[in-house]
Amino acid sequence: MNAERIRDYLLSLPHVVEAEQWGGLLYWVGDKAIGGKTFAMVNLEATGGLPISFSAGPERFAELVEQEGIRPAPYSAKNFWVAAEGWDAFPDREWQDELTAAHATVYAKLPPKTKQLLAMSKIALKRVVAERRKLLTERAADKSKA
Repeated sequence: MNAERIRDYLLSLPHVVEAEQWGGLLYWVGDKAIGGKTFAMVNLEATGGLPISFSAGPERFAELVEQEGIRPAPYSAKNFWVAAEGWDAFPDREWQDELTAAHATVYAKLPPKTKQLLAMSKIALKRVVAERRKLLTERAADKSKA
């Protein structure tokens, strides 16, 4: 597995939004503007570091950190995130299983209103996200003026 193949797989999951932030690619279940939450991060600057971290959930966290090549994710372990020391931490199929589980775990915890928005048609959802982003931008501008 590698960053490109993981990216393709993550983007194939339902309601996934990709955003570049903190030197990596964040993968959200639903857009941040409507209450989406991150479930995975691919570190693009992983020079000898941790190439990927993801939400394991409380049930899986303890099991995963016992495995060779997996450890608690820096800054996120308290939220039951794990990080892989390399792309060889799992076989390809197991990567898909773990990331699908991370996606499902985060989706299950989304607020009902966010899930309701995600059930909308893609066109309607796109419109709602655009409106929400505009509103958030206006609020940020108003705060900076104050």
